[in-house]
Parts: sequence; structure tokens; C-alpha cells
Amino acid sequence: MAAETVLMAGQTSKLTRRGEVAEGTMAFHFEKPSGFNFKAGQSADVTLTDPPETDAEGNTRTFSIASPPFENELVFTTRMRDTAFKRSLKKVPLNTDVKIGSAAGSFTLHKNPAKPAVFLAGGIGITPFLSIVRQADHDRLPHRLYLFYSNRRPEDAAFLDTLQTLETTNPNFRLICTMTEMSKSKKEWKGETVLIDKEMLSRHLAVLQGPVYYIAGPPPMVVAMRQTLVSAGVEEDDIRAEEFAGY
Repeated sequence: MAAETVLMAGQTSKLTRRGEVAEGTMAFHFEKPSGFNFKAGQSADVTLTDPPETDAEGNTRTFSIASPPFENELVFTTRMRDTAFKRSLKKVPLNTDVKIGSAAGSFTLHKNPAKPAVFLAGGIGITPFLSIVRQADHDRLPHRLYLFYSNRRPEDAAFLDTLQTLETTNPNFRLICTMTEMSKSKKEWKGETVLIDKEMLSRHLAVLQGPVYYIAGPPPMVVAMRQTLVSAGVEEDDIRAEEFAGY
């Protein structure tokens, strides 16, 4: 029933292009429907209206919107698990119609610029943060932004080039990347190689108490990060989290 509700409520859009943005990770670009409004960090349901195949998981998925509100397209990025929905999305012709539901969610940048934002991203959890930091750059927001981005290897790190460029265009933005399984990589890496923990955060942040923390990634990572922050004395009210399960 939920899928049918989304189908009726959603606006029609077309798939305009798609491509791999990291090993096993693809970005899908859609027309932004007329009057579609959202805040950076929000998500939306995508429904395939006539997929070539389906399975028990259904024809609707909720994705964080990876593109910022100022752009005239909607980009959804996902790890390519072997499901009927993702196989369909990968092979349907360009210009295929889909339904996109209204934007939802409160995983958005806080308003008080006096409090820095610390983003903790694991893998595909980068998607809401990409939207937030690109919009902040576009709007020239005064917030201090710190993005800790953890992947196993550089090959797995979607949008790394874009984020590194943003660090040069926005003086308020700091990017700290870590690659935790470099023994499995064919690329060179001179940055951090440890899991994000209290010691690593302390090396890059003047104080751990005070910022608003945003955590997005696989459920075990989200749980571990929350425990790390609480044990470091961060107020629960200053921790916001979004789990990316099964992506």
C-alpha cells in the first residue's frame, strides 16, 4: 500500500543519465519536477512505474538527494546491490519515467552559525553531506563545516574530487578523509588510514564539545560513532544520525 500511495502522490520525472562514481556505486540523474522543493540533506522516494522486473522488496526506494537544491536536477546515488529495483534502474532506457515523492527528513544543517557542524560519513552515507556542503558553498554560509569521510579504499570513495575542490572554494570547509583498508587498494594514499575515533577527531577539532554532529553510514558505524561522541562528553542534543542500511 505504501508504494501505491507514493505512486499517486509523487511527481513524474525522467532518468536523464547515470554513471559509476566509485567501484560498485552509481549516480542516477533525474529531471527536477516542476515546483519540487527540498532542503539539503533531505531524502525522497523513487518509484519505478513499469520496471522490467520486480521482487519482494518492491518498486520504491528512499534515497538521500545527493544534489544540492540550487541545481536543476535530482541526483540519487547508491551502492549497486543485486536487487530487481537496482538492476532495473541500471538497465532501463534513458528518459524512462519514474515517480518522485515529496522531499522529507530533518537531517539538515542547523541554523545557528556560531556552532560548527561536524559531518561523519561512512561510505554511501556521504550523499546527504554532499548536498549540504555544496549548498553551503553556493550560499556562502558562515558555518564552520568539518567532513570526516571514511572508506575502505580511494576506489570506494564517491565524489572525492568534488569534495576536495569544495575545500579550495569554501574557506569554512575542512575535509578529512580516511581509507581503512589500503592493503586492498591499487591507488596511492597519503591521508588518514585509521577508523574515525575520539583520538582522530581530537587531532582535527579544537574541542569535541560544542559542534553539532551529523552521522550517516552503515548502522554499525552510526552506533559506534554515537557511542564515541557520548563518551567524549558531547551532548545528545548535538548528535543527529541517519542509518544507511542495505545500500
